[in-house]
Amino acid sequence: MTHVQVCGFRSAEALFAAIDAGADAVALVFVPSARRRVTADEARALLDEARASGRALPAVVGLFADQPVDEVRQTVTSVGLDAVQLCGSEGVEYTRQLDVPVAKVISVDAEVPVAAQMPRIMVLQQRHALAGHRIVLDAQVSGEYGGTGRQFDWDLAADLAGAFEMSLAGGLSPENVQEAVERVRPWGVDVSSGVETDGEKDPVRVRAFVEAVRAVDARRKKGGLARLLGRR
Repeated sequence: MTHVQVCGFRSAEALFAAIDAGADAVALVFVPSARRRVTADEARALLDEARASGRALPAVVGLFADQPVDEVRQTVTSVGLDAVQLCGSEGVEYTRQLDVPVAKVISVDAEVPVAAQMPRIMVLQQRHALAGHRIVLDAQVSGEYGGTGRQFDWDLAADLAGAFEMSLAGGLSPENVQEAVERVRPWGVDVSSGVETDGEKDPVRVRAFVEAVRAVDARRKKGGLARLLGRR
């Protein structure tokens, strides 16, 4: 099954849509400069509303970028986060100070030739994978920490997905995520702006995104079963 993470919730309605559709993780943004940013108090209220509705929460992830490690640790404890996703230049020494699982975003610049970026990407991937971190590949946009809706080369992503376990982010939407999963075959997918309408999370698009990924998973499972039965 492809791991599905939906990021950037600010409303209970959209959060409920992700949970009900079967998202594996929901992510809240704590980056001060981000448009989708929530405070710790707002995050707690949102999660409490979901629990009060009787819904069982999937993994709750906090997104941070180059913030003081003490601030990240305090937010993890205060909100009750299950994991963090680091979107800045944080290194392994930084992550060793955290007591929850870490996903590290490695940026891919769509304007730079692939060959020029591969050494950097592979060094960062190896460094963080050896530290036990999950890897997220996302498109790089100057001054932004993700959620831009920018897509990068999926052929590059497919090559990297064949070499290590990674999640794909950047420009994904209900309209293209099936193609992305089929071409890249990532461990997971990560979406934010692609499930928004007029800059706000759209419950209909959130559900459509998760359902589109699950449809690919179902086809793969059916195809794998058919191949298995054909060998008997």
